[in-house]
Amino acid sequence: MNFIANKLTPATEVAGDVIVHRNVMIAMRDGIHLATDIYRPAVDGVPVETALPVILERTPYNKAGTPRTELSLKNPVSMSRPELAIHLVRKGYIVIWQDCRGRYDSEGHFTKYLSEGEDGYDTMVWVEAQPWNNSRIGTMGLSYDAHTQMALACLNPPGLSAMAVDSGGFSNAFTCGIRQGGAFELKQATWAYHRAQEGTDERTAAAVADEDLAYWFAQMPWTKGRSPVRWNAEYENYLLEQWQSGTFNDFWKKVGIYAAGYYETFPKVPTIFMSSWYDAYVTTTLENFTALKGDAERPLSLIMGPWTHGNRSRTIFGDVDFGADAVFDGQVDEDWLTYREKWFARYLKDEHAHQQADRVHIFLMGTGQGNKTEAGHLNHGGRWIEGTDWPLPDAEPLNLYLQKDMSLSEKLPEQATASISYDFDPANPVPTIGGSLTSGEPIFTGGGFNQVEAEQFYGCTRPGLPLTARHDVLSFETAPLEQDTAIAGPVEIELWVSTDAPDTDFTAKLVDVYPPSADYPRGYALNITDGIFRVRYRKGFDKPEPVADGEVFKITISPFATANMFKKGHRIRLDISSSNFPKYDVNPNTGEPEGTSHRKQIAVNTVFVEHDRPSVLKLSKISV
Repeated sequence: MNFIANKLTPATEVAGDVIVHRNVMIAMRDGIHLATDIYRPAVDGVPVETALPVILERTPYNKAGTPRTELSLKNPVSMSRPELAIHLVRKGYIVIWQDCRGRYDSEGHFTKYLSEGEDGYDTMVWVEAQPWNNSRIGTMGLSYDAHTQMALACLNPPGLSAMAVDSGGFSNAFTCGIRQGGAFELKQATWAYHRAQEGTDERTAAAVADEDLAYWFAQMPWTKGRSPVRWNAEYENYLLEQWQSGTFNDFWKKVGIYAAGYYETFPKVPTIFMSSWYDAYVTTTLENFTALKGDAERPLSLIMGPWTHGNRSRTIFGDVDFGADAVFDGQVDEDWLTYREKWFARYLKDEHAHQQADRVHIFLMGTGQGNKTEAGHLNHGGRWIEGTDWPLPDAEPLNLYLQKDMSLSEKLPEQATASISYDFDPANPVPTIGGSLTSGEPIFTGGGFNQVEAEQFYGCTRPGLPLTARHDVLSFETAPLEQDTAIAGPVEIELWVSTDAPDTDFTAKLVDVYPPSADYPRGYALNITDGIFRVRYRKGFDKPEPVADGEVFKITISPFATANMFKKGHRIRLDISSSNFPKYDVNPNTGEPEGTSHRKQIAVNTVFVEHDRPSVLKLSKISV
């Protein structure tokens, strides 16, 4: 495909040695133009003509705005994109920021995720044709800006030479990022509500902003014309399409949301994959890394911290303090900006040969003292461990079986017949208290919290009451541990179950239970990771099927992988239920098509804990 290089806009001097061409309108293959700012080094206000490497970031968040570019705990500064561009230009690059289609100064209509592959490719073709580019282009960005990178990379654009994929970049959005275990992630609803107010006319923005989002969350599922984003049709349309597309089919195999379909032809370029245990993209990050590792022509770096989404310069996430080592520079002895600079310097300019690749940096949570800090948070602590692969090669399986007496044990259940049943009422879902979340304000927030109801959490009606007091929460736990037990790796829960409804959900939550102490007289139940499974998909995400009367079947719930030290005297706990709202949409138990039901019914859900039908928590134990 041939593109005519658009004429650059007149250069504006932003500093003595840097100029910018603002709002260069780059033509896409369908004639839509995307607004692009190009920062170049200059001498006396005249751009340097020497061909240089390029760093590109494509964003829906305003190319002139402020990204999460906090530098370090020692220097917690947020730089605007123009400021960051100037900084990188002075390091020897040309820097390009671009507004995604339908956002801010770019033309066209916004459809979340699905235009980013072709638009990114076309932008790369244009950049590659410019005389000031030396055919070495690096991409970077957090969250959606990570999605845009993986999307364009799937199409193998010319010039791509290095990537820094930070907390995003869908491997398979059906299983992480838009849906999980068949359920719909409601961060998509909060994101649409907030973004629908941006880059539009004032009346539309005011109408959306005037809606009470908390009230609307009580009226789910939303349908066409019956949602708080109905004033902005672009956003309501794509949101409901994702919500109601409940079968894994060709819709989910499109560029932008399904990198897994492109792994075999994925470009061989050096890539950083980074995320965090309380982020919404753990599975995406680890799947991308494990699928693409092992090729000498594609050196990779994996970094997994204890953070929430993009917040790598703090130590406190939720109500938990992970200690001074939690900041990014606690492991690699440099802040995230410096780490990226060295990565690009090595692979775009052949400098910094010592820059580490093919390394795995994992934060092991839970090595703290367990007291309350001066600021009033749990001192859970943690430290970095390093390896050459993920999953960690020395990990050993730790299988804990669910028992009739509500214990977890390494022994198989002895009973030939044993089960536990509960009523799941979708009108009274279990409230979300922290977890791997993002984009949820003001409805939910991520991080670690004591699993006790509090007014700050949406849906909590009994402040001070532990979630385990609910009759629809089955809580299984070990005896107090006789020694420190570190786990790091995938987490799986195999459940033998039944239900009297045509469809229902089962949820699982891994919890680190602290014993009572002076600071915490009732102990502290810290959420580590959680997951969900919608049983209509028990035969495959591409084969939804109602449950037959009397059917007993096995499901696998796959919470996000994690790394945590359960210290001596603690208990490992597994909570089983059927809802986790508002993190996930609530199953009405009616079996109707996804996101369309106007009815709800109570389901009697059963978990079997028998010798021949054992339900089990599968962990990976490591020596540290």
